Amino acid sequence: MNNDDFRQWSARAAEWGADYRNSLRDRPVRPLVKPGDIFKSIEAAPPETAEPMDAIFADFEDKILPGMTHWQHPRFFAYFPANAAPVSVVAEYLVSAMAAQCMLWQTSPAATELETRVVDWMRQALGLPEGFSGVIQDSASSATLAAVLTMRERALDWQGNKKGLSGQARVRIYSSDQVHTSIDRAIWVAGIGEDNLVRIPAAGRFRAMDTVALEAAIVADKQAGLLPAGIIACVGGTSTGGTDDIADVAAVAKRHGLYLHVDAAWAGSAMICEEYRHFWAGIERADSIVFNPHKWLGAQFDCSIQFLRDPESHVRTLAIKPDYLKTHGHDGIVNYSEWSVPLGRRFRALKLWFLLRAHGLDNLRTMIRNHIAWSEGLATRLAREPDFELVTEPMLSLFSFRHQAPSGSDPDEHNLRLVNAINDDGRIYLTQTRVDGRVAIRFQVGQFEATAGDVDTAFDTIAEVARALA
Repeated sequence: MNNDDFRQWSARAAEWGADYRNSLRDRPVRPLVKPGDIFKSIEAAPPETAEPMDAIFADFEDKILPGMTHWQHPRFFAYFPANAAPVSVVAEYLVSAMAAQCMLWQTSPAATELETRVVDWMRQALGLPEGFSGVIQDSASSATLAAVLTMRERALDWQGNKKGLSGQARVRIYSSDQVHTSIDRAIWVAGIGEDNLVRIPAAGRFRAMDTVALEAAIVADKQAGLLPAGIIACVGGTSTGGTDDIADVAAVAKRHGLYLHVDAAWAGSAMICEEYRHFWAGIERADSIVFNPHKWLGAQFDCSIQFLRDPESHVRTLAIKPDYLKTHGHDGIVNYSEWSVPLGRRFRALKLWFLLRAHGLDNLRTMIRNHIAWSEGLATRLAREPDFELVTEPMLSLFSFRHQAPSGSDPDEHNLRLVNAINDDGRIYLTQTRVDGRVAIRFQVGQFEATAGDVDTAFDTIAEVARALA
């Protein structure tokens, strides 16, 4: 592809993207395909000779697009959307065109310095105190892994990376049973082992960790010769929005000298609105916090910010400095590859810079407030219906519900059939979870371009499909 072809196809791709976004409400949210359909449509052997771009692009539209779930669909109410506000997509075009490897200050000074600035913008926007610094990770999973590794190293007096875990005291990490499965993976990858992730029961409307039980578990482990290292709290658990009392958890962490990491992956974005900050009161006492601008704020995936109260321990855990990665003749610079597990780094700060400038915090706050109000309104409407019940009340924009099963039917089976039937209908997309062992259906509003009308469509779809199924 020469430069003229690159110009032509870049313009064609941009035009296609705009047309695609404009057509989303006319498409089913989830593709109506069966496992293997797309695989069978792709040639079994790689091409020996070059093919024209017209043919490649046509196959993209004919073979790939029909098998895509449309994450930017305004009626995507499943999981939490990986949003991509159009302005952040434009920034990603520029990032892709430059194709910079931003691992060190010297490999792209502007990328490093812009990252430092926009992370501090977000610190201010969330109301975090001065003194917190941070880094843009790819996802909350990587940020949590970095936090767990730091917990481990601090507890082992910095000997884990050097000597390994064999022969060391068993490291213990504590969390509620509402945390995301990325915490489990971090425990595995860090070599701590699943048996050493201590699950503390959660209770109450927001399913907060029982801090009395937390402290008792820590004391019991110390008496047994085990090595408590850290606590992982959550604000907005994935299942139903489980939210710990951060101030109480932080007090326990301080009494026992433990590292506190707070996972606020989706809910953290709401803290740009001052009226929601009570959900993480005490957050200034956390050692590490992660939230994902690529969820509720609209930054193109991937873009996850990890804030650090004191980055020294974090960098001491992760930094490796061979001579070929040193920037000679400059002191006091930041190399963000020393703040993350991967060495390679994309220029993620650019899309966040474009996004914040193009929308401003005021417009982003309005979007979040609307989403929360619309979700609460839908929860109220469903609760008023005689054949529906709320299982968990709204936590910001997330709640769960259940439909009454026909007489003689298994309620769990009925609600699993219902969520599948809703998704097959195509107008909206939902997911299920389990609450106290029973199936419930999750609903959340978080898609960047959703409207009140889209939420009205959700009510109509849920009610129609449920009653047809019953």
